Amino acid sequence: MSSAVKIMDTTLRDAHQSLIATRMKTEEMLPIVPAMDEVGFHAIECWGGATFDACLRFLKEDPWDRLRKLRDGFKKTKLQMLFRGQNILGYKPYPDDVVEYFVQKSIANGIDIIRIFDCLNDVRNLETAIRATGKEGGHAQVALSYTLGDAYTLDYWMDTARRVEEIGADSLCIKDMAGLLLPQKAYELISALKSATSLPIELHTHYTSGVASMTYMKAVEAGCDIIDTAMSPFALGTSQPATEVMVEAFKGTLYDSGLDQKKLSEIAAYFRPMREKCLESGLMNPKVLGVNINTLMYQVPGGMLSNLISQLKEQGKEDKFEEVLDEVPRVRKDLGEPPLVTPSSQIVGTQAVFNVLMGERYKVATNETKDILLGKYGKTVKPFNPEIVDLVLGEDKKNAITCRPADLLEPGLERFEEEMKEWKQQDEDVLSYALFPQVALDFFKYRKAQQTGVDVNMIDKENGAYPL
Repeated sequence: MSSAVKIMDTTLRDAHQSLIATRMKTEEMLPIVPAMDEVGFHAIECWGGATFDACLRFLKEDPWDRLRKLRDGFKKTKLQMLFRGQNILGYKPYPDDVVEYFVQKSIANGIDIIRIFDCLNDVRNLETAIRATGKEGGHAQVALSYTLGDAYTLDYWMDTARRVEEIGADSLCIKDMAGLLLPQKAYELISALKSATSLPIELHTHYTSGVASMTYMKAVEAGCDIIDTAMSPFALGTSQPATEVMVEAFKGTLYDSGLDQKKLSEIAAYFRPMREKCLESGLMNPKVLGVNINTLMYQVPGGMLSNLISQLKEQGKEDKFEEVLDEVPRVRKDLGEPPLVTPSSQIVGTQAVFNVLMGERYKVATNETKDILLGKYGKTVKPFNPEIVDLVLGEDKKNAITCRPADLLEPGLERFEEEMKEWKQQDEDVLSYALFPQVALDFFKYRKAQQTGVDVNMIDKENGAYPL
């Protein structure tokens, strides 16, 4: 059996999401697609995550149109997307009919592999998306959000992997969004998962803490089948290890990927001027390019770090940054020690900011904090801090739920169709609206203005489009 490691390239999704706030435009991607298609990547991650929201909100692009254009360009390579389980690409759980329709349309428009994760690793929040992907003939990859804490033992990861295999996952990914997975721990984790499941295993990490390339090396030695990398101009920092570097590191070994450095060099040369332009414009902040070993202390993903900085900046309280970082692990513990990934990272981070700025913990609790404590996002691995539950919820704690949150949601598609019918130009528009109602409506108005020759510059200013 071949031990060659497969490479999944993230340049068109997670890399620019991590380094330039997802601002790469479709027209900037398309010229290099034929060259990327010739490399022999296992897959190209090009959709999902924050790309959907950013397309509509900032770039004034239709994300569905982007997907179709990429599909037309990639003749040989599988396309992959990131899907937040029951939250789809939004920040809250959606009804099953919306999840199923979104999966159907994603695959119909060109996605081959859907990477499905849940911010709490609550397997119940993955089931609908896994089943829908299978029904549409897609590949359902389940990503387990990696984190640290005494509940997250090897047994925990092995048990969760077995459960997702039973539900129908086609492959498994360890999603290390904060760069917390150290090389030796990766060897132990991948070895354990290989013994617990027969699924192919992929590893996704970020370079934030500086160990990611070493982590990949040890993971592959333990039997990891696929690693996620980014082309060098959009690699490192809060992005992934560089594709060319990992290809060279495994060259001539048992794990040789067989990818051609000449072809990779041509692709890197295409993206290099784009990187320079982003650095000059300030869109790529040099802060996100360095190594931050504090990540291992605070377990805060890179995107969450920049969020915290901007929240404090708005309040003129940047001097409170260290205090907020100290508060994050305490809030996380109060809320059942969830992995910190969208949307749990935003919920924990914002609550930590409030706790510090108010000078009193939970004097103000956000609605999202209340919803987590009410079980509306799912089940956490550890119980909540009972004192905090009493303090934040009071009498309302009797309304807490233990069922799968989506079981309480009414089907939504018909209602969404009715609400946005005057703007509908394609079936997929209802899904854009379901996930981001106001942002989608603003985009639909912009689209109509463009089609009818109205001056779209005025709409641009109103909606704060961010030119690259």
